[in-house]
Amino acid sequence: MKIRQIVFTAVLFLLLPLAAFAGDYVIGEGDGLDIAVWGVKELTFTVRVRPDGKITIPGLGEVVAIRQTATQLQASLSEKLKQLVKNPIVTVTVSTITNSKVYVFGGGVKSGVFELLQRATLLQLLCTFGDVKTADLKKSYLQRNGKKIKEDFYKLIVGGDTTEDVLLEPGDSLFIPLLLDKSVYVLGAVTTPKAIEYREGITVMEAILEAGGFTKFASQNDTQIRRKQGSEEVSIPVKAKEISTNGTMSQNVKLKPGDYVIVKESLF
Repeated sequence: MKIRQIVFTAVLFLLLPLAAFAGDYVIGEGDGLDIAVWGVKELTFTVRVRPDGKITIPGLGEVVAIRQTATQLQASLSEKLKQLVKNPIVTVTVSTITNSKVYVFGGGVKSGVFELLQRATLLQLLCTFGDVKTADLKKSYLQRNGKKIKEDFYKLIVGGDTTEDVLLEPGDSLFIPLLLDKSVYVLGAVTTPKAIEYREGITVMEAILEAGGFTKFASQNDTQIRRKQGSEEVSIPVKAKEISTNGTMSQNVKLKPGDYVIVKESLF
């Protein structure tokens, strides 16, 4: 038995150049598979995965092949074939790949079709895009089989929370929209009214200071943040003087992209 296994292993090494990545690749519809059972000619054949994700094995019938690696399918077939062959030695090789694509669209990053030649996660793919400052990560989502299985990529790629990572599968679609407004605007009784590029965690007081601070005519406690929420606009009052005078940090509201900070002038 040992000699038999050694010879079989040698054959596998000869096949490696044809399928160097097949061990990690997740089988999809339309892929071609070479299946061989050592010493059983009738169980050595080539098959293509049907649209229903199944293949037909002589003597076994229909077997699900998709969403498995070649190694996983090999182990599954080895177990199933025990009812037909004593101690079956099975090899599964992915010979042709037709369903390894992941689709990216939305405008926040460059749209395109990406080939999955090995196992890859959402984070690994996102990292290939480089700078994602123009992407609205919080409104992004991963779609699989017509359903959203993961929404909001911000914690993953900016916060570094790898528990948010997801293993990609052939046919997945990533929607990554453009961040339409990536600035906050400071207007009114400040030294230099201006647009400030949004950054995570920026507060109303930081924005005012970047605009040169209050003028001598500013009514600091009459500051407002105007924010769009869906189709509505809301106004958030801020007592800015309470922040600098009393250290009331609850008034130092964190801003969102597109916010307008308006400092009114005093009537006196």
